[in-house]
Amino acid sequence: MICYTVSDGCMTPLAPPPETMTQPASATFSSNSTNSHEFHQRQPLLQESRNNDGWDDSGNSSSGHFKMSKQTERNGSIVRIKLPPVGRSGSGESILSSFPEERIKTIVAAGWLTFNFVLSTVSLALTHERVPDPKKANALPDIILDHVTPHEWALTVSEVLLTVSSCITFFIMIVHKHRWIVFRRVFFILGWLYLMRSFTMYVTVLPVASRQYALNVCAPKANNTSPFVIAKRALQLMSGFGLSMNGQHVYCGDYMYSGHTVVLVASYLIIAEYSPKKCIILHWMSLVNSVLGVVMLLISRGHYTVDVVVAYYVTTRLWW
Repeated sequence: MICYTVSDGCMTPLAPPPETMTQPASATFSSNSTNSHEFHQRQPLLQESRNNDGWDDSGNSSSGHFKMSKQTERNGSIVRIKLPPVGRSGSGESILSSFPEERIKTIVAAGWLTFNFVLSTVSLALTHERVPDPKKANALPDIILDHVTPHEWALTVSEVLLTVSSCITFFIMIVHKHRWIVFRRVFFILGWLYLMRSFTMYVTVLPVASRQYALNVCAPKANNTSPFVIAKRALQLMSGFGLSMNGQHVYCGDYMYSGHTVVLVASYLIIAEYSPKKCIILHWMSLVNSVLGVVMLLISRGHYTVDVVVAYYVTTRLWW
């Protein structure tokens, strides 16, 4: 027997407290469980770090790795977690502002856009042979074109505005901090737009909207769709970037849907999204430029109204 006290030279065991002797074992277990449960309920959800690594109260990181340090604050039963600020802090970059460039994916997206742009020129080269004869087929009724006097110069104005908008868009993309990500997204979306346009213009061929344009600009049909003829037409269209003011867009039938409207709308969306938010004047100028370009396109009878509406809808749906 183990003794705990010595009295008169004789060792006697230490008696347990009276309450311990009288309390049942089950009651002791229940009380301990309740106390343990209340103890854990009062603890914070995230424990504070006891070392000096990680983020301090000012948001600075001493090791470049994110570790919790004084990140929790008790407010009754609510725990608030402080996040490090976006931007550069200390010796490293914030975890919220570092994104992988993934340049290989951007190059693949550029190839995707190039392939579909070439496909759209091939589709137009084939569609040109199926366009109804402007001497026999009249233009389709259009609620806007029927009340507007056509002007050929308006198409040149529209393409000049398109070129200016495209140059500003390219500049904003190239100077953007995450340019590789921006280019990848734009290439991917435009690739899909050109792919869908390649099918829509070919499956349903609309008559030329302007008889004067058909007689003065549209090249005569070759009645031959050999690979050599199609390749020659496609190269001619690509050399002029699909614009009529370069004198290379002499093949007709690319109506559904408007490629001019796609570029104008996409340019505005890119400028509004990726330029600084404080550049309100630039955003409004881009919006006015795009709207004016579409209006000039309709005045020139370069497209039907439905071509413009569908182009706007498809472009905005893919973007948002």
